[in-house]
Amino acid sequence: MSLVQRRRLTLARVLAATVLAAGVTGCAALGGGSAPREIYTLSAPSDFPASIGGSRAQILVPIPRAVAALDTDNIAVVSDNTRISYFGKASWSDKVPKLFQAKMVEAFENTGRLRAAGLPGEGLLIDYQLATDIRSFQLDVNGGRNAVVEFSAKIINDRNGRVVAARTFVASAPSSGDTVGAAVAAMNQALDQALNELLAWTLAKI
Repeated sequence: MSLVQRRRLTLARVLAATVLAAGVTGCAALGGGSAPREIYTLSAPSDFPASIGGSRAQILVPIPRAVAALDTDNIAVVSDNTRISYFGKASWSDKVPKLFQAKMVEAFENTGRLRAAGLPGEGLLIDYQLATDIRSFQLDVNGGRNAVVEFSAKIINDRNGRVVAARTFVASAPSSGDTVGAAVAAMNQALDQALNELLAWTLAKI
């Protein structure tokens, strides 16, 4: 067999292997492979008391800080006070800091009591920044089943860099079970409570 014939045979084998691999991948995508992850999101508060304050300021909401274990799209479960694990085959719709950031902005917009709340890069003329640090965002199973949301917040005057006010927010809600669906429902209740408190506090300070 000549050198040209051997090269042609090798090329044919490579093409055949490529077609076979593509077929296997297609079967997996159609259901032959492992089951896809269930994706969950959270809602932002939309019902507020008439007594909530208002402001003509514009607020920048940077992405919150979080430790690596929470800087993920996994849904966290904390046991023994120190051990963090995650629900299998389930995830948030984005990494926790970005999901939390999006819900903060959405909640401020839902109040209708602020000139604007925006994300970095949107070109807003900013009066204040709301810097947050996520400390807990999980289902806590230490002696019970409770969703826990905890974060610190600082309102920073964007014109001089001074901290106007600072506070830590903690909210929890019981979970009806240890399934991911029950945990997400409880997380939504805890987040709703925490964001309502954050909104009222922020609008009273600016």
